[in-house]
Amino acid sequence: MGLYLWKGKTRTGDKKKGEIEAPSLEAAEQKLRQKNIIPTKVKKKPKDIILKMPGSSGVKPKELMVFTRQFSAMIDAGLPLVQALDILVPQQENPIFKEILMNVRDDVQQGSTLADALAKHPKVFDSLFTNLVAAGEQGGILDTIMGRLAQQIEKGVKLTKQIKGAMVYPTAVLVVAFIAVAALLIFVIPVFEEMFAEMGQELPAFTQLVINMSHGFMKYWYVVVAVPILFGVLWKQIRGTPTGRLQTDKMFLSAPIFGNIIRKGSVAGFTRTMSTMVSSGVPILDSLEVVARANSNQVISQGILYARQKVAEGSTLSEPLEQTGIFPNMVTQMVHIGESTGALDDMLGKIADFYEEEVDAAVAGLASLLEPLLMVFLAVVVGGFLIAMYLPIFSMAGAVAG
Repeated sequence: MGLYLWKGKTRTGDKKKGEIEAPSLEAAEQKLRQKNIIPTKVKKKPKDIILKMPGSSGVKPKELMVFTRQFSAMIDAGLPLVQALDILVPQQENPIFKEILMNVRDDVQQGSTLADALAKHPKVFDSLFTNLVAAGEQGGILDTIMGRLAQQIEKGVKLTKQIKGAMVYPTAVLVVAFIAVAALLIFVIPVFEEMFAEMGQELPAFTQLVINMSHGFMKYWYVVVAVPILFGVLWKQIRGTPTGRLQTDKMFLSAPIFGNIIRKGSVAGFTRTMSTMVSSGVPILDSLEVVARANSNQVISQGILYARQKVAEGSTLSEPLEQTGIFPNMVTQMVHIGESTGALDDMLGKIADFYEEEVDAAVAGLASLLEPLLMVFLAVVVGGFLIAMYLPIFSMAGAVAG
């Protein structure tokens, strides 16, 4: 199926134009005639120029969430899959997502299951999504599954936004501090240096240090710019290797303050996803494998895979989770209670609710803690430079007064 741009006239002579979906140019013209439109020009719609980052799906989580919710509502209303996709495809503003959904619809129309059709686009529909859809199709509860998936994506987006939001403020302040210091070194310090040179007075050590910093910055500014870029490239290369990814993820988890937020966010994501999959009827071993691969932190991922191996050998889930030393005692104890009472999915959901609230509180606490600290840091840095410039003036004033 493709999109065609057309111009034509109605039987009354009115000029019309638009776009129509059809398998071929001839089929597009035939469709227009069936709608009592005489086509005067029909041509294949050119593909949009799409810019996306390498490795990116080009589809935002919010777009996927909205589609999933709408799809769930249509299936719940009794619409066939193909008809539901027919309605949703034209509503997509993202050309990448629109083309993917067209391909999914065509595959389903040709007899493929929805899960298999979605699995052909793993960058958009991950293993969690496709496994749950497969379970929904097999159990006849696809509408319920899509609703749970939409909720899962929504909570995941919120959690990621909170954790990233905690990093934005300190980063912004540090950038402002760097710009302020650079402006002082380039524009302000040289003015004072000329004034001090006219005085012919020996400068205090602190003042001379700042002047030397100004000289060095203006002479080797390209080094100052290149170092962060080189660090970024090196960091990306390290993160691109399995060993480097594992070691940096360990570093993230052990980092003061931020490590606690990342750990709580990972626990919330793990338990929320497990709850969704177990309650949807996905076997626990399959659920653990999907959740492990979906987790972005390799330390957590390896811990989940270890738990899966032990469960496959006949262990309960709570025991290997406790053995990893990654998951808090409260998590393992509540998982144990859930297993004992046969309500593991409900217990996992409660754990997820608790840790999502914990992340909310931790992020709010971090913001209130960092704000005054960063303001003090900025004041000390900028104030230190200004004091260095005024020290010779104070010294000269003291000498005159003496």
